[in-house]
Amino acid sequence: MQQASHPTVILGGGFAGLFTALHLSQQNYSQPIILIEQRDRFSFKPLLYELLSGELHSEQVYPRYKELLAGSRVTFVQDTVKSIDLNQRKVTVASGEVFHYGNLVLTLGGKTTYFNTPGAAEYAMPLTSGAEAIALRKHLRYRLHQAIQTQDAARRRLLLTVAIVGAGPAGIELACTLADLLPIWYDELGGDADEIRIVLVNRSREILKGDVNSHLRCTAQRALKNRVVPVDFLFDAAVTKIQADGIEYQQQDKNQLLPAGTIAWTAGTAPNPLLMELPVKNNRGRLIVTPTLQLPEFPEVFAAGDCATNSDAPQPPTAQVAYQQGKAIAHNLQRIEEGKPAVPMAIQMRGTLMKLGLNEGVANLFNKVQIKGQPGHFLREATYLQLLPNSARNLKVTTEWLTDELFQRHRSITHMQLGQTPLLSGIATVAAGVILATPLVWRAAQPTQFQQIFSWTGVPTLLNHLAPPSR
Repeated sequence: MQQASHPTVILGGGFAGLFTALHLSQQNYSQPIILIEQRDRFSFKPLLYELLSGELHSEQVYPRYKELLAGSRVTFVQDTVKSIDLNQRKVTVASGEVFHYGNLVLTLGGKTTYFNTPGAAEYAMPLTSGAEAIALRKHLRYRLHQAIQTQDAARRRLLLTVAIVGAGPAGIELACTLADLLPIWYDELGGDADEIRIVLVNRSREILKGDVNSHLRCTAQRALKNRVVPVDFLFDAAVTKIQADGIEYQQQDKNQLLPAGTIAWTAGTAPNPLLMELPVKNNRGRLIVTPTLQLPEFPEVFAAGDCATNSDAPQPPTAQVAYQQGKAIAHNLQRIEEGKPAVPMAIQMRGTLMKLGLNEGVANLFNKVQIKGQPGHFLREATYLQLLPNSARNLKVTTEWLTDELFQRHRSITHMQLGQTPLLSGIATVAAGVILATPLVWRAAQPTQFQQIFSWTGVPTLLNHLAPPSR
């Protein structure tokens, strides 16, 4: 039996870390639980585009940890991890405090990498947190205000050009969102939306190359072209330098310049450099773990999310995987506490989801069935909202989202602005909302009754696959 003075310490408050902490608290884990995270707010990364566009509120997808953990047994420490001593079983943070642990969970996540591109860290804007989404929104609004006030056509064209580096899922989702959103914002200022240009810059000719969503390539390409402002492609372009007002790149052995007033960076992330210092095996910075998510050299240490990989069964670093890993780690810690061996975890991939513009998305269910357009948008948001960290919050936010969608509250964007037919859009909104969201809300509010009434239909099983209930 471990001593109570040696708590379970969790480093990193992303999906894997936060859900490990919450599941431990909910299953009455006897050891103290300490979550150390440098930021004060949890960033629900899959929905950052909705935070950028205003489709969802900041309190829905960017809540404070203290609010999320209120009433739990988790002690939250806002600080930056400076060193990890696996041999001495201790963690030191920036304030100088030292935490000794019985078990450690490493979920430090990844950091934006600029691949040593000159100027990228200074002038390119990443989108990996709620703070960065809000900063990008302010910057874009400022650029639009500058553009409407200038009479210089060349200057206005530069201010209205947005370059997005990277054509992975994040770059595509951001490009689709901005290509619908910026024309609406600029129109509200009295500007001509046709002057806006969105350019997707990629090193190769393929979008979604090597990504779990690669089979959605054709769907994504069509979506990029069918936005309010069609997205331009700049492929086979190796970015060599970022400036305050543009991108230098090399294409077909020629050096060229793309003037742009906004440069967004979605080209990649790298594991936390602290992990490279640990005396354990890693694969490009991602720690090698066993099927039980433990470090082979230090079985009292678990690792998951962006910073770990199981060589025998590698998984994509997505929210869906991290959520299940957090639950599995909590389950194994409980088993160890009870003197039982840890068990291997089995990831259940339920498909993928992508945002392809305002009110448009694609849900690729079990990699077999694609639900596109507005129904895809509803299914994507409903699925993610069901992953919110606790059941009370889950029900509240899902209900708020549903009523916002049905009654178009908190939204200045109209279907006419998106080039949609109002009647058909309204019917699709109501139908999709009722069909997709009602069962989710009902299940969250009355899970036992929901199971009893609908068990014969298979709906509870399907929902559990698509959106596991938070407990």
